[in-house]
Parts: sequence; C-alpha cells; structure tokens
Amino acid sequence: MTQTTSAPQHEDGTAPPAARFDAIVEAAVQQGLLGEGGPVAGFIDTAGVRASVGALRDAFAATPEVLHTFAAKACSLIPVLRLLADCGMGCEVASPGELRLALEAGFPASRVVLDSPAKTREEIRLALALGVAVNADSLGELRRIDALRNPSTSSVLGLRVNPQVGGGSIGPMSTATDTSKFGVALRDPGAREAIVEAFRERPWLTRLHAHVGSQGCPLELIAAGVARTYELAEEINATLGARQITSLDIGGGLPVNFADETVRPSYADYVAALTAAAPGLFSGRYALVTEFGRSLVAKNGFIGARVEYTKDAGGRRIALTHAGAQTATRTVLMPDAWPLRIGAFGPDGAPKASPVLAQDIAGPCCFAGDVVAYGRELPELAEGDVVVLYDTGAYYFSTPWAYNSLPRPAVYGFRVAAGQEGEGPGHAGAVTFATVRGPQSLDSIAAESGLAHVDALIERDD
Repeated sequence: MTQTTSAPQHEDGTAPPAARFDAIVEAAVQQGLLGEGGPVAGFIDTAGVRASVGALRDAFAATPEVLHTFAAKACSLIPVLRLLADCGMGCEVASPGELRLALEAGFPASRVVLDSPAKTREEIRLALALGVAVNADSLGELRRIDALRNPSTSSVLGLRVNPQVGGGSIGPMSTATDTSKFGVALRDPGAREAIVEAFRERPWLTRLHAHVGSQGCPLELIAAGVARTYELAEEINATLGARQITSLDIGGGLPVNFADETVRPSYADYVAALTAAAPGLFSGRYALVTEFGRSLVAKNGFIGARVEYTKDAGGRRIALTHAGAQTATRTVLMPDAWPLRIGAFGPDGAPKASPVLAQDIAGPCCFAGDVVAYGRELPELAEGDVVVLYDTGAYYFSTPWAYNSLPRPAVYGFRVAAGQEGEGPGHAGAVTFATVRGPQSLDSIAAESGLAHVDALIERDD
C-alpha cells in the first residue's frame, strides 16, 4: 500500500519543528489509516531513521574500523530492518526469531551479531554454520562452543563480561549490577583470572563484549563499563603476549529523552564520554562494534489512536482510546520510568486548540491500571478525536502484548516530499505512506490461539 497526501512545510522544505508529525496525523486520518476503520496504528519516519543513522556514523567518523549494528528487539519489523540494512547497518539479534528476521531483511550473516544469555546448542550450531558473530554469555557457553565449533567457521567469537559498575535509575534496564544475569561477573573472586585463562585456552576467541544498560543509565556509567572492558582487553593481550583480542563490542544503550522533542544526549556526547574514560578506545587498536536500538528509532515513530469514549469518574475526566498496555506496555506497567508525551487532535486530524483540561488517557485492556497518562493538561477530548503517543518508534507498536487477544496494530512508514521548485512558502509537500505491517485479523488471532487443534483436549470414546 502506498498513498500520498500533502503536508505544510517551511520555505526550506522542512516541517515546523514544534509540530513535526502534525501533518502526518492529518494525512493518516484523511486516508483512513486512523479513524473508525483503523482505531490504532503505528507510524515510522523513514527519513528520520536515515538521519539518525547518519548522526551515529558522523559521531564515529574518526574511528578507523567500526560496525554499527541495530538491536533488532527495538523494532523487529522486517521492512524497518530492511531500511536499516539499506543504510549500511549490521544487526544485533538475541533469539532464533530475531536471527530469522535479520536474514529475511537482507543483513549479510557476516554483519549479524548473536547475543543472549540462554542460547541453545542448536542456536549456536546454526550461527556458526552461517558465519554469524557470537558473543558467549558465560564460561559454560564457551564450553558448548568448544564442542560445536568447526575450525572452518567464519564466525567472530567473543565473550561478554559484566564490568559490575552499577545500575542506573531503572533497575530492569541496568545490566552491569553486581548480580546481573548477563556476562561473566568481572569483579567476582577468581573471575578475572578465569577470563584470562579462557582466552589462553582458545586462540579463536578474539572479541570482548560488554553492555552496561540503556534507559536510565547515564553516559558516565556507560563509559565506565566500556573503559573496564578496554582495560581488560589490554591486560589479556599483554598477559598472552599477543594481540589475540582484536575487537570490542561496546554495546549500545544511549538513553532517549522522552521529556520533549530534543535529542539528548547525542551520539557525539556518547563518543566524547567514552573518549574521556578510555582514550585509547578509538585509536584503531581494536575494531569496534556498537548495538544501538532505541536511540535510532524511538523519536522517529509515534502511535495514533482514536478516542472511543470519554467519561467522568470521581471528578476525573477519562478518555478511552485504543492505545493501552497492549502496545504501550512499559508505560502502563512502569509509568514513572516510561512517561510519554501526548498530543490531541480532532476527528479531522488537525491539532486541537480548545482550552485544556486535566485528563487521564486510558487504553482498551480489561484491567484498571491500563492508563498511559494520568491528569495530563490537554485540549478537551471527545469521541472521534485522535491522541498521539510520541517517541514510540522503539519497542511499542513493534512488540505488542497479546493481552485480551487484542489485534496487533497496523504500522505504516511515511515520507514527506519537498515542495515543488518555484512554488511559494507553505506549499504542501506529499506525504507518502507505505504498509510495514497490516492490522492483525481475527482469523489470525484464532489461528495463533490453537484453532487448528480446537478438539485436542476433548476426550472421546472410540
């Protein structure tokens, strides 16, 4: 599906920064992508994604050798992955499903990295056969690789360590705490010596990997974890008397600012923090691998949802919409850690400008906590209006929760063409939509819920 409509622009062809997606919402309503027939949908800004990849590349421009991979879990939709592959990215995967998606999207196996704390033997065997890089998460996993590895494999093999530098403000997103389930705990008694010995015994083990965490982790914490990993690599190579470790996978985790439209911290801020903590990191002594996800796509996507009803309860105004825990799971379950900005639009898709009113924005799921925003000062909402959940390009609509057997929302990519040459200010550029994932059908829900085996549990007398 490809559709076009028009969007207002500045003289230079760009959208007004304070209303980046206003014209997109209006176009989506006009084309029937949002409304009675499409009560909730996700939208991805393809040009925005390309710009974010460009900012990442620019920040690392002085680095002699770096492979930027996209963390597939952040937006596991094949057309989005294909877009990132077309931008020259690699892909980081953490399951057989993500590996399949990455390959279907066109990432060469040599630019795919497999990370996860619980790989099966079959997962490892397949990765080695394909030539996918593998970061072992434990010394036990290294022993599995010993038994499965064919000396002719082209896979780059590494070991993940936990630098144990502490956690950020969101505990579940912090992966370098003392008791994290990820990696070999570097500061535990005897661990450092065991890691050195693991490399001594395996000349084919050439990479160290660390990831401190993501949202809620400050740059200083991330940089400290990377610095400890760099120091460990230097120590291992010095102890072995050879440059065995040739690359460092420094993970990703750049946090996203959900408070407003500005991008902060930037990739340049990230590189500056790492340079200060580990001055030799970018010298070329080690090839680098990054694994960014949320920071590449979060601000390049949004969710639009129709207001189905409004009501008052106990002096509180509530707008019932089709965007709740099934697509904004983290925000509903941890609202303080994952707050979202909300936009209010009329039934025609134009921004509402009526007097503001404190309102709860609730979702369709059948539990009381299914609320994406509490007491937000927004123009008064009514049935048929549209609400927008900003900064939801990562993890939200791409990985929905099947609560209440609610259908997965449709997802559309969009582009805005510049105005025609010679036309005046404010000329309408074309908004083009393309289907990334169609809305899930009820037939699909039934099939996934075991329809083909409907009588499997019914006992019958033969």
